[in-house]
Amino acid sequence: MAQTSLDRQDAAERRFEEYLEAIGSVLGHADRRAPMHDYCTGLLLPGPRKSVEPMAARVAPQRVQAAHQSLHHFVAKAEWNDEAILDAVRERVLPPIERHGPIRHWIIDDTGVPKKGKLSVGVARQYCGQLGKQDNCQVAVTLSVANEQASLPIAYRLYLPQSWADDLERRRTAGVPEAIGFETKPQIALGQVRAALAKGVSRGLVLSDAGYGIDTGFRTGLTELGLRYVVGVQSSISLWPPGQEPLPPKPWSGVGRPPKLRRRDEEHKPVSALELAKSLSAQAWRAITWREGTNAPLASRFAAVRVRPAHRDDWRSEPHAEEWLLIEWPKGEKEPTKYWLSTLPKRTTRTELVAAAKGRWRIEIDQT
Repeated sequence: MAQTSLDRQDAAERRFEEYLEAIGSVLGHADRRAPMHDYCTGLLLPGPRKSVEPMAARVAPQRVQAAHQSLHHFVAKAEWNDEAILDAVRERVLPPIERHGPIRHWIIDDTGVPKKGKLSVGVARQYCGQLGKQDNCQVAVTLSVANEQASLPIAYRLYLPQSWADDLERRRTAGVPEAIGFETKPQIALGQVRAALAKGVSRGLVLSDAGYGIDTGFRTGLTELGLRYVVGVQSSISLWPPGQEPLPPKPWSGVGRPPKLRRRDEEHKPVSALELAKSLSAQAWRAITWREGTNAPLASRFAAVRVRPAHRDDWRSEPHAEEWLLIEWPKGEKEPTKYWLSTLPKRTTRTELVAAAKGRWRIEIDQT
């Protein structure tokens, strides 16, 4: 039994070395491979602190100062392309994942890193998912691909808050390149999606929470790229109920240009997702189980209706296309807890919609 355990450990160490050799090949100078090896090793070794100094003590206890200098130079000063590293990881890791089944989802998410102080690039008081509250942290926008077996982050970009983007002195001190300006998180995510498509990554259904889904430009951009989505939205989002849309343009008076813009008035106007949910009959709701949990099946009550988003459609000549609105209202709650918009086909069943909306669980499990 002890020999078997040692054999497995040896095999794991060989795979680790092969993996680092593969991704290290894109670093450029050969002298960057050794500190990268030490840095990755330090991240995996036991120890609560993953900053350079304590990692140097763990990976090279006999030469801590030299290891610290080497790691610090690699992380803070050496020029290497993080996108090239991620591409090398994807090319090596994605094929084994796809052997277990095709990619089903492209999952957009935030990764929050709690920080103290004000010097780390992008650090600000903002929502940190790791803490579940507003706090001092850095936030990165990530794009992961996933099937039922595993997920893999293929894009990762630090979010630079507006306060950072506009502060020239702080940018210079932290070494933020001049070419990097302010972009919203949905804009960053859409750029990551475009890049993944250009690289030929297997397509999937795009999933995100309401931080991205509430952005009309983000949803429109995904549709223009030919991608379907199931994205979270807020209860306040403005929608046309099933079978309704904005009024047609005003009749032409015969003078000037014929009116083209759609209209709304006090008697004919959109409603919020919350108002729409509360107007649905009891028969509109159904209990659905989407997967097995650790201790019991995961289930809740859902309604699904066809709606039209109403965002600024009184400045449009055509209404927004119909989409699914999926609503979760757990039994015992005073009002619904979650909402999603989806461009999945009209024939999609409610069970399929729920399974897709809950597909983000894959990265949540893989990140724990």
